Amino acid sequence: IDFEDGIKSGKIEYIKQDVIDKYLDKVAQQGVHTDLVADSGLKVVYTPLNGTGNKPVRAILKKIGIKEVTVVPEQENPDGNFPTCPFPNPEIKEALAKGLELCKTVKPDLLLATDPDCDRVGIAVPDPEGNYVLFSGNEVGAMLLKYICQERTALGTMPKNPVAVKTIVTTDICKKIAAEYNVELREVLTGFKFIGEQIGFLEKEGQDDRYIFGFEESYGYLAGSYVRDKDAVVGSMLICEMAAFYRTKGISLLQAREDMYKKYGNYLHSQKSFQCEGASGMERMKEIMTDLRANPPKAIGGLKVVDIADYLASEETNLETGAKTVLTLPKSDVIAFKLEQGASVIIRPSGTEPKIKAYYTTIGDTRADAEAQEEKLIEDFKGILGF
Repeated sequence: IDFEDGIKSGKIEYIKQDVIDKYLDKVAQQGVHTDLVADSGLKVVYTPLNGTGNKPVRAILKKIGIKEVTVVPEQENPDGNFPTCPFPNPEIKEALAKGLELCKTVKPDLLLATDPDCDRVGIAVPDPEGNYVLFSGNEVGAMLLKYICQERTALGTMPKNPVAVKTIVTTDICKKIAAEYNVELREVLTGFKFIGEQIGFLEKEGQDDRYIFGFEESYGYLAGSYVRDKDAVVGSMLICEMAAFYRTKGISLLQAREDMYKKYGNYLHSQKSFQCEGASGMERMKEIMTDLRANPPKAIGGLKVVDIADYLASEETNLETGAKTVLTLPKSDVIAFKLEQGASVIIRPSGTEPKIKAYYTTIGDTRADAEAQEEKLIEDFKGILGF
């Protein structure tokens, strides 16, 4: 059917404004300190990366009182050819090039970038020298979790028995934050649908108000149970609100991140992919996973493996005691090697591409310590995999 014919015949309808208004009201309800935003003086540069975020993100920022929003002009309107951004992914620094360029003249407190379908959001903030520093999805998600827990507890608006959700490859700093604020932290398999599923479980029990926040390391965030997928509109709103709140306290987002690391430890995360191209690629991926199960490493990067969680066998084994635990998550071709000092390596084949993905976590007293250990893990594990 032709689009215009569909409109004329009534087979295709535009979403009415009252539905959009109800959605924006639900998003705004997830705010914690929206009353502080209007007078915070927060200045934002925003790019929808030629995608769908332009109107809803600007609408929600206006709704909570942010007056100074400068949109990257070349990336304002929808354009599926993405002429100024060949890879419109807010996880990639190159995607933010136009936004970072505009920041040199506008000098905002925050650069905000949503991906084309507006379900993920990335940020950059200025350092003391005026250079803009990108934050990872793990960092933003952990900071939002801490902010929500800290401020809802202070305001007395935390639900009874609150629940937060993260994926198994998302930062474990959340465990320390959740423990501090008596929040039940649920871990699910990779994929935001599994976070949405947890909200569904709570809803069936009539307890969906217990859900306070969920996120994954790949820049997807959700507060509230009004939708069941990551939502960059509420993510953008909460990030801006958090920045405005800290600004009223004289704290930059860089300082807030540093304070979080000082309190809970310097958690460092990275993800590396190993290509398995060609006709034999899928077979090689299977062989690698089979070999890791049959001959698991005793140490990685000089750190002893203390625990192995095999999500295909639904079994976790403590190598020090030999104790086995049944994993209750759905079966998935994922292996997690938990190491000394809180480090870990998680490996899984990609579900969409001929590659194997490894997720590395290290914890250090300083960022330099964590980086040095991470380098050892990556190099050693590469050899273990035979690349």
